[in-house]
Amino acid sequence: MGIEYSNVDWDKIVDTLRMIAEKAETPSVSIFANRKSTPFQILISTIISLRTRDPVTIKSSERLFLRAPDPISISKMDTSEIAQLIYPAGFYKRKADNIKQISKTLLEKHNGLVPQNIEDLLTFPGVGRKTANLTLGLAYSIPALCVDTHVHRIPNRMDWVKTGTPEKTEFALVKILPKKYWIEINELLVAFGQTICTPVSPKCSECPFKDDCPRIGVDKSR
Repeated sequence: MGIEYSNVDWDKIVDTLRMIAEKAETPSVSIFANRKSTPFQILISTIISLRTRDPVTIKSSERLFLRAPDPISISKMDTSEIAQLIYPAGFYKRKADNIKQISKTLLEKHNGLVPQNIEDLLTFPGVGRKTANLTLGLAYSIPALCVDTHVHRIPNRMDWVKTGTPEKTEFALVKILPKKYWIEINELLVAFGQTICTPVSPKCSECPFKDDCPRIGVDKSR
């Protein structure tokens, strides 16, 4: 039987997650957002970050934006040069193709501006709901809930939701999590998932939620 979260003190939960996140490394995309990067740069760095470690994402994005900081300059580049600049990001050749196509589409259909709605963002190659929601939240402060592997795993493990896919987790979380936390929850749960509530053998003995968490799907913990 799932836990009823309509009366839960979400403020307290989020405050606890914030304390954990303060001791963790800031995700690469959040670093670019904190630098007051353009919406375009946030979108592109998010694409580069997929299946790529944060240090690589940061260096790859910095090299690319130093050479071409906007869709006009990127649209004029060969995809091979884009690929060289973002290497060794995962799937860098495919991402280079997508980055150039997105840049051209922004110029042709959106006056060079990143759309502020998920429907248009999802038409871009290489952009799924995770990337689109993260871009909306970090670039425009539009309430959007980005669900990655951590944001999918942890709420299911803690019995906040019962879902089988990240997309279903997104739709389930928006029903129970106050909208004011939709943008922030991704970074908080990523930090929590990387340091304590890890995919394998989580550190349950150190977890501040250990007394309430049913540890669904956890076979071994520390």
